[in-house]
Amino acid sequence: MVLWVFGYGSLIWKAGFHYDDRLIGFIKGYHRVFYQGSTDHRGTPEYPGRTVTLEPCDGEVCWGVAYKVSGEEDEQIALTYLEVREKQYDMQEPDASTPAVSGILVQIVHAEGPSGPNRDYVFQLEKALLKLGCEDKHVMELAETVRQKLSGRELTNSQVE
Repeated sequence: MVLWVFGYGSLIWKAGFHYDDRLIGFIKGYHRVFYQGSTDHRGTPEYPGRTVTLEPCDGEVCWGVAYKVSGEEDEQIALTYLEVREKQYDMQEPDASTPAVSGILVQIVHAEGPSGPNRDYVFQLEKALLKLGCEDKHVMELAETVRQKLSGRELTNSQVE
């Protein structure tokens, strides 16, 4: 038996566990959204950051990487590591299906946690996806909007919706 772990967020550029193989791949019927509040890595309980989670979406494809983990010991180490790292992903925020994008933007620009500024997460995800040859429209537009906000340019309503 082998364990396969699909990374669609920070796991793309930082696995954090031993793996035997890494393959570029995708899953059908899902897309990436910044609905997950991060209070332990890219934010704090007082000022949560935003990281990606998956949302079902007919006709969509979510690109990422799949890690092959072999051997009982490596599998157990990887699963234990992922339980700690991904612990918040089973906690959905209330009404997470309709977040206020301008609120998300403010969180991403200002939030910072033990793993660094939330905006760096967005920029690293954008870079990692481009390196895979994937242009995720949602991630690319959000990264550009964050850059504009950081540079002090005014945003129009259409840029934050």
